[in-house]
Amino acid sequence: MKEFEIVFYDKPDGSEPAKEFLLSLDKKMRAKIVMLIELLAENGSALREPYSKHLVDGIFELRAKVGSDISRVFYFFVIGKRIVLTNGFIKKTQKTPKSEIELAKKYRNEFLNREDK
Repeated sequence: MKEFEIVFYDKPDGSEPAKEFLLSLDKKMRAKIVMLIELLAENGSALREPYSKHLVDGIFELRAKVGSDISRVFYFFVIGKRIVLTNGFIKKTQKTPKSEIELAKKYRNEFLNREDK
């Protein structure tokens, strides 16, 4: 049973970076991430490594691997059992690029500062 509501962050122009990222993935990777999103909806903050990891300042990442391909989708929690997926990327190096984390933080701030959440 889903405990949490999953929503995609949408930019002021209406685009949804995390959803666009998901749609850009090949079938296997997309299926894996969709499965992880389901797990996240059921478990919320109880979902831990290897599936999920807290990065910094309330930003988490969903971690998917298919063969040698690694994908990440960032998210954060909102009061009221909501989880907002912000953005994703294909991981090429050991370290998560700081720019991707900063983007997730920027999207979160924008989301939380909206009048009509």
